[in-house]
Amino acid sequence: MKTICLYFEIHQIIHLKRYRFFDIGTDHYYYDDYENERSINDIATRSYMPALNTLEQMIKDHGGYFKVAFSLSGTGIEQLEMHAPQVLEKLQQMNETGCVEFLAEPYSHGLSSLANAESFARDMKKQVQKIKEYFGQEPKVARNSSLIYSDDIGAQIAALGFKGMLTEGAKHVLGWKSPHYVYHCNEAPNLKLLLRDVDLSDDISLRFNNAEWEGYPLFADNYIDRIARLPEEEQIINIFMELSALGIAQPLSSNILDFIKALPVCAKQKGITFSTPTEICMKVKSMGQLDVPDTLSWVDEERDVSCWLGNAMQREAFQKLYSVADRLLIADDPRIMQDWDYLQASNNFRFMTTKPSNVGLDRGIYSGPFDAFTNYMNILGDFINRVDQLYPLEIENEELNSLLTTIRNQGDEIVMKDKEIERLKAKLEKLEGKAAKEAKPKAAAKKAAPKKKKEAPADE
Repeated sequence: MKTICLYFEIHQIIHLKRYRFFDIGTDHYYYDDYENERSINDIATRSYMPALNTLEQMIKDHGGYFKVAFSLSGTGIEQLEMHAPQVLEKLQQMNETGCVEFLAEPYSHGLSSLANAESFARDMKKQVQKIKEYFGQEPKVARNSSLIYSDDIGAQIAALGFKGMLTEGAKHVLGWKSPHYVYHCNEAPNLKLLLRDVDLSDDISLRFNNAEWEGYPLFADNYIDRIARLPEEEQIINIFMELSALGIAQPLSSNILDFIKALPVCAKQKGITFSTPTEICMKVKSMGQLDVPDTLSWVDEERDVSCWLGNAMQREAFQKLYSVADRLLIADDPRIMQDWDYLQASNNFRFMTTKPSNVGLDRGIYSGPFDAFTNYMNILGDFINRVDQLYPLEIENEELNSLLTTIRNQGDEIVMKDKEIERLKAKLEKLEGKAAKEAKPKAAAKKAAPKKKKEAPADE
């Protein structure tokens, strides 16, 4: 039986302000608060709330049949907390239905997986904790920023305990293979891989409102018919996109939400179900390993990382940023760590791209890639100066390595203690249950036993 895995990403760009060379050392605040508030409110009004209301109604209309998955970046959550808390409240309400799964992704929505394994691990763990706090779910499936993936990244994700990972069904990786199966990481066979169907996803997120597209207009019944006509053995249909596609990339006036709302109605008629990523990873066996020696993503025609690291400016900014990564693993300054998260965000590097084919790129305050590079490097210069003051370069490598080893050991100890606590809880519940069962017959026997009559007092 065919099943659709519908997933949406929620992330919000943190806009940097105009920051000049002479601000270095005097101004340690890097953000355009007005633009951040304006943009998040705009996207919440035009996209997030209407889309989430529609998805919630679909869950209610179809009981446990319709299911959907989301991932939120930590930086996106912080923006929503400040400027659009109604979005988080709506997601919490949807979570109560039991038909929504939340995935893990890097807290910063950054590129740490390409630079520093320790930073990437902490980025993922930090976001897992955030998801647990908001929704009470501990994510079992991960996705990297923009579905970035390689064999090495898959191994890192598996080492963190995840059971599955989403990535791009890129043709240059799949070759003759179909994205409609479950695969596994070639360096970590226990990590299942769910591959995005590029055409079916982009038909909704990129082409739906394009009157010049040969598939225009797209109707839900025709769309589901295409899925139903796929070979019988191809049963996993992964449709992944940004939530902002519903309302921003494809305006509400295009009737995009009516289209989405009709999908489960048409799918049910064809015997097609909906599943969450974890359900698929738990129930469906891998068809085989997927070899991805070079890094891929869901961005641009190349489906690689060239939109972030394709030119010398981007690589210089990237290398300079992560030159302080090891020292920040021992940092405990909240302001420094928040700036670290915000400066890692991948859009900071994408604004510097010189690729002419970049789709839908709005550089904001920047006139071009060099302007974006100059502004970012000015901010980065001030940030690194602050890091140097708190955690000097004079820290000997042995001392730093010792501190990092201590941090890793403490993390391992915490994991072991958590497991021991869970084991003891389970044992206690078992003992309490056994005691309760044993107490029931005793209580019943006591209740059934005849009561002795009290003897009258003897006359004096």
